[in-house]
Amino acid sequence: MKGFVQAHGRLPTFSEAQKLLGYRSKGGVSNLMAHLARHRFVEKDRHGKRVPTSLLKSGLKLLGAVQAGFPSPAEEELIDTLSLDEFLVPNREASYLVKVTGDSMIEAGIFPDDLIIVERGRSPKSGDIVIAQIDGEWTLKYFEKTAGGVVLRPANKKYPPLYPKGELIVAGVVVANVRKYR
Repeated sequence: MKGFVQAHGRLPTFSEAQKLLGYRSKGGVSNLMAHLARHRFVEKDRHGKRVPTSLLKSGLKLLGAVQAGFPSPAEEELIDTLSLDEFLVPNREASYLVKVTGDSMIEAGIFPDDLIIVERGRSPKSGDIVIAQIDGEWTLKYFEKTAGGVVLRPANKKYPPLYPKGELIVAGVVVANVRKYR
C-alpha cells in the first residue's frame, strides 16, 4: 500500500487494492481501509474522500522544534513524519516551481538560485509576493494595492518600485521558498 501511495500520490481504488493485495472480494479491502483509518494511515478529506496521511507518504521524520534565539535544552522525540510537498504546497494542482534569478528580492530572503513555489488562481493581497508580467516583462515583487492602483515593490533598495503603465498580469502568488545550502 505504501509503495502504491508513493508511486501514485494517492490511495488505490478498491479494485486496484483488491488486485494489488490479491484479495478475493472488496469486503477485505473495506476491512483493510477501516483498519488503516483506525491507525491514522488513512483519513477523509473535506469532500469525504479517503486520502493517505503522512504515515503512508514518503516524508522526513519530524523530531520536534529548536530554539533559534538563546540556546535551550532540546529533546529529540519523533513527533510525526512530514512530507515537504504536504507542508509547502497548499494546492498541488495549482502550484508550480520557479528558479529565481536576480537580486531584487534579497531583503525578503529570496536569493538567486532559490526555488519558489507559486500558486496560480489565488487573488493577491497587499504584501504578497507575486510573479507578474508588467508592461511585457516578467518579474518577482511584492504586490501592493494603493489608491492610485497597483505597485510592485522590490525587496532591495537598489531597485525602484514598478508602476504598471499598461497591462498587469499576476501569474501567481509565492507560497514558499526553498534554498539548498550545499
